[in-house]
Amino acid sequence: MFKKLFGFGKKKKEEIQEESVEEVQIVEEEVLPIDEAEQVATIKEEKETTEELEREEDIVEDVETLEDIKDEIEEIEQAEEEVEETQEQKTKKVSLFDRLKQGLSKAKQGITDRVDEVLKSYTKVDEELLEDLEEVLITADVGVNTTMDIIEKLEDVIRTKKITDPQDVREELKTIIEDILSKDDTKLDASHSPTIILMVGVNGVGKTTTIGKLAHRYKSEGKKVLLAAGDTFRAAAIDQLEVWANRCNVDIIKHQEGADPGAVIFDAIKASKARGVDVLICDTAGRLHNKSNLMNELGKVFKIVDREYPEAKKEVLLVVDATTGQNAVSQAKSFKEVCDITGLVLTKLDGTAKGGVVLAVKSEVDVPVKLIGVGEQMEDLQDFNSKSFVDALFG
Repeated sequence: MFKKLFGFGKKKKEEIQEESVEEVQIVEEEVLPIDEAEQVATIKEEKETTEELEREEDIVEDVETLEDIKDEIEEIEQAEEEVEETQEQKTKKVSLFDRLKQGLSKAKQGITDRVDEVLKSYTKVDEELLEDLEEVLITADVGVNTTMDIIEKLEDVIRTKKITDPQDVREELKTIIEDILSKDDTKLDASHSPTIILMVGVNGVGKTTTIGKLAHRYKSEGKKVLLAAGDTFRAAAIDQLEVWANRCNVDIIKHQEGADPGAVIFDAIKASKARGVDVLICDTAGRLHNKSNLMNELGKVFKIVDREYPEAKKEVLLVVDATTGQNAVSQAKSFKEVCDITGLVLTKLDGTAKGGVVLAVKSEVDVPVKLIGVGEQMEDLQDFNSKSFVDALFG
């Protein structure tokens, strides 16, 4: 009754809870003033910001680490590619040298094997030994003049170094031969675009085959190649060159048999300019009614090239057959009288034991040997390297 009069009694559950919450809020406000609450919020916010920055830094570090790993992988892959390329080049060089040795096997038998026999038959170095060496060189088509020059140099070295052991003569002979061949030892360079290569030489020396192999080489290097069938006087010369053009997948400019060679070269130059050709390789007449007609025809061709294609780098390669021996030297001298020969191509070296013709042509004509043919395969037309040649010859 008393509770009812004065309003005492049980409060509703909801009212009690509301009062409790209000009391807690009042207490919090009393414990934490407003400015302190703001500080706590600020600290909490800074902490969250710091944690977020740390997470971002971790992500950046992870990205940088991944990029470093990627760079390292790329470097390793690049190094592996370089190693593979180097190994391929070494394999190729070994393969070419082996082919060279195989191609010069007959020449080795005709020169160095006979030199070794002479040296083994002597116990001391004297005039007789030198005379026997002289005979070996002459019979190997080194040529009389070149042989005399080699023997004189050999005598000077023997005297200067006081050589008494015949076996020591071999190394000195090798050095002298390499010195002769390395003079003006230049490589056929077709890196300049455009380049025009004029092939000269008598019929039957391997001009057309050499052109085909050169076309294959430059085509393989990604160059645009054009052939000109300028030998219009030899029967089937045009057809033979066309076969090579089809085999190498290169274009060819040709006229009818018996046409003017100068006109063929003229049209080929015009076509080269129009098509953006990198290398133009021209076959030329190897035989006319007589020597003077042939040389006059060649002179006409050279004038056309100089007038119509002055921007092109010009190479005039004389092709000679090594199996013809001293005839090759005579041909080289004849062509040099009317042609500004820039290099020699010695073909069919694999078919002769008289490989000394390389020395004879090089020293007596004074024109660098740029290419040698030591077989029938494409790879058997090789750039001439005096050191490799002598190493293969002397074994």
